[in-house]
Amino acid sequence: AAVSWYDEFQRLYDTIPCVEVQALKEHNDQVLHLSFSHSGCLFASCSKDCTVKIWSNELDISLQHSSNMRPYNWSYTQFSQFNADDSLLLVSGVFVGPHNSSSGEIAVISMENFTLLSRVRNKPYDVFGCWLNETNLISGNLHRIGRITSCSVLWLNNAFQGIESENVNVVKRLFKIQNLNASTIRTVMVADCSRYDSPDLLLDYEEQLAASSTSTCPVFDLGSDSEEEEAKPKQTPEPAVQELPDEGGVTAEDGLQQFFDDIMEGRVRPAMTETELETKVAELFVRNRTKPPELNLLSTDSNSKTKYLIFTTGCLTYSPHQIGIKRILPHQMTTAGPVLGEERRSDEFFDSLDHVIDIHGHIIGMGLSPDHRYLYVNSRAWPRDCVISNPMQPPPIAEEIDLHVFDLKTMKEVKRALRAHRAYTPNEECFFIFLDVSRDFVASGAEDRHGYIWDRHYNICLAKLQHDNVVNSVAFSPVEQELLLTASDDTTIKVWRSPRAVRVQQARKPRPRKLLFSWLMNQKS
Repeated sequence: AAVSWYDEFQRLYDTIPCVEVQALKEHNDQVLHLSFSHSGCLFASCSKDCTVKIWSNELDISLQHSSNMRPYNWSYTQFSQFNADDSLLLVSGVFVGPHNSSSGEIAVISMENFTLLSRVRNKPYDVFGCWLNETNLISGNLHRIGRITSCSVLWLNNAFQGIESENVNVVKRLFKIQNLNASTIRTVMVADCSRYDSPDLLLDYEEQLAASSTSTCPVFDLGSDSEEEEAKPKQTPEPAVQELPDEGGVTAEDGLQQFFDDIMEGRVRPAMTETELETKVAELFVRNRTKPPELNLLSTDSNSKTKYLIFTTGCLTYSPHQIGIKRILPHQMTTAGPVLGEERRSDEFFDSLDHVIDIHGHIIGMGLSPDHRYLYVNSRAWPRDCVISNPMQPPPIAEEIDLHVFDLKTMKEVKRALRAHRAYTPNEECFFIFLDVSRDFVASGAEDRHGYIWDRHYNICLAKLQHDNVVNSVAFSPVEQELLLTASDDTTIKVWRSPRAVRVQQARKPRPRKLLFSWLMNQKS
């Protein structure tokens, strides 16, 4: 839509929210997350001081309400999200249970009178939770099966947990997914597929047209690690899990029995470790006990009410290195019906993922574009060609943070990774750094005491926003992308506006002409 390069220069120079106009210091510990209401009139902040604060977004931002979650045995609040009509606020935190064990919990707060409406257990706590629609939210639970094998269950919860009738469910199981090699499902979010055909911004549009006109297979190779590999003709990707040799239609049960017989008779070479043995048995067990994936993931009708559940997961180690995508169909978007969800065969214990994106690194942040067409992912890369032999010892991660961009309509990476920001903590101490996307910009926090802003059109870094400690979260106003908030371990929330917005704001301020005129008249007299 640009008219000239001069206009583009003006846009990039004058509309970036890089001027600090206010510092909010009402929190007394690290500020971990920020979220705007859809109207842009309010925003919420979560902190290690165990409060969630609601702010009024006026010309001068002011505190409207503060809820202390410590009476409910919370250690701190970590995430919040307004529902679609801004009437409810989801707040996620870390809950201290018996014997000082930590889990997660989600609270729902009414925006009408700031009362606590319901609380839902959420395990592990970094599932965070999210809204599926105006009155239903998604939480997680984790069940251990072995030392490094587990099962994640995602639940749909009604925000109003008060018992209205014995015949009305307030909770229903959405999906049950097996985890291998100490991985778990974390960081759930929902993308609305119905908005894909009217995006705010198209990235690599010609390439997307070519891809959408030739794609027939629901499984895609999402690109390679180097330009040389990209130049090679694409081949059918290898399956993520090595298949058993075909022995005339051997079932999974027969294969599992054969595997045990090979172990007992010493035919398995080389010798397996206990960890490798558990993983292999889990893979064989789940093979015929999983509900098949949706085969037409990419053929979503533009008018469909289908949504995608997006989350981080893994298959090689406990650090999240894959993005899982599972379609949520319209009949699944309500707690009505059986508590354990839709009917399935007795041998279908688990749900399979409809699509998996492998990042080859530790994922530390995800965010959707306003039109839900593109997924932006913060990750810290693993060394090239690294081999993971122990799931409890993931590879070292880079200090540089890569910001990947994926088109959720084609399931392809559409932009080269954005870079500038850095992080320093090792794998076992790595924490989430929240990012946000507006119509034209992308912003992210970092551990180098700065927030960063990139342009979505040109992939260039436009601004560095100074703090005194780690920047954990950023948030654009959904109605005014020239307003940005940043939250930091330095306990402050900083408010940033563009040079243009600052000029407009200063022009609106009344000038003290009457006082000056009165003073001059007094001097003359």
